[in-house]
Amino acid sequence: MITRAVFDRHWRIEGYTCPNAERYPWQWLWDSAFHAIVWAELGDDRAPVELRTLLCGQDRESGFVPHIGYQREPTFLADFWGRIGWSSITQPPMYGHAVAELEARGVSVSGATIERAVAGVRFLTRSRRRSRAGLVELVHPWESGADDSLRWDDLVGGPDVSSEARFERKGALLNGVIRGPGGEPLANDAFAVGAASMTALVAFNAAEIAAVTGDEGLRSAADELAGALSDRWDPELATWIDDGPTAGGSGRTRSVEALLGALVDPDHAHVDAALDQLLDPAAHGAPFGPTGVHRGEPAYAPATYWRGPAWPQLTYLLWVAARRRGRGDVAAALAGSLTAGANLSGFAEYWHPDSGVGGGAVPQSWTGLAYVVDQA
Repeated sequence: MITRAVFDRHWRIEGYTCPNAERYPWQWLWDSAFHAIVWAELGDDRAPVELRTLLCGQDRESGFVPHIGYQREPTFLADFWGRIGWSSITQPPMYGHAVAELEARGVSVSGATIERAVAGVRFLTRSRRRSRAGLVELVHPWESGADDSLRWDDLVGGPDVSSEARFERKGALLNGVIRGPGGEPLANDAFAVGAASMTALVAFNAAEIAAVTGDEGLRSAADELAGALSDRWDPELATWIDDGPTAGGSGRTRSVEALLGALVDPDHAHVDAALDQLLDPAAHGAPFGPTGVHRGEPAYAPATYWRGPAWPQLTYLLWVAARRRGRGDVAAALAGSLTAGANLSGFAEYWHPDSGVGGGAVPQSWTGLAYVVDQA
């Protein structure tokens, strides 16, 4: 079984699964949450260990959870991040969903881990709902998980800017982060993007952890965020629009991560319109898809990092959305494309949506999500 073999090989004694031994040897936030779900599906007791390790770098006062842990070499990039052992920004709080998925599989998650997951989501619902439209605001494009999404082009440079130049600009953006007493990232005037994708994932994870704990405050926050996101639906573009400085430009790009609103939007017409695009070959539909960018976007580049490839973690999340909406047609197609892409690409980080040719790191641990959908 390739999933078991990859996960065993990528497991680290510090208590986490590295995404890829050569390119990504550290612990990444949303990767680890997905890894925990895969471990649980494998019936392995490392699932709760992965979650516990993920949350051990949390700031106890604010609830902020760093997006990278350098447990193996705590001083690595300490000057870059301004702290030892951990990064100084966050990522989508997929630990809320992971807790719910582990509990659903009968895997016991400690009370301390659940409390930390609640605090992590609450930090985002209380400290980051800063945009005028009520969306969750990013302080940096890396926080979205969609590092080089076309949605950030107005602020970090578009297709005419080299990836190296974009990376330098993103590094410089860290200097503008406004931080709280514990170093927690609160805002960034140079990147005040109210992101539809991040809002969807914060609302989703708030609802997931609230379903486990019965926390009415988080449940209410999830509903408020979902409502604010619903107001950002554009029927002509059939996507949710970002708020802030990119709202009239790149924040309107039709990208697949922006369709994650299908997880939470209470308007079923919006959700169905989003999900329908995942099967449409003129939109995001593809044999190994969905495409990371709508085929109608001029900058669509199916083999280029975050410019069009299919991403397994996004396919998984949209599969979850389709199942919860009762769209068996979409869910079945997504499950098939994820499994086929994972196998053909050699368990790659991402792949060409039409050919299945792998890109990025190979193998990549989060592609084990193909095993999860295959077992459903």
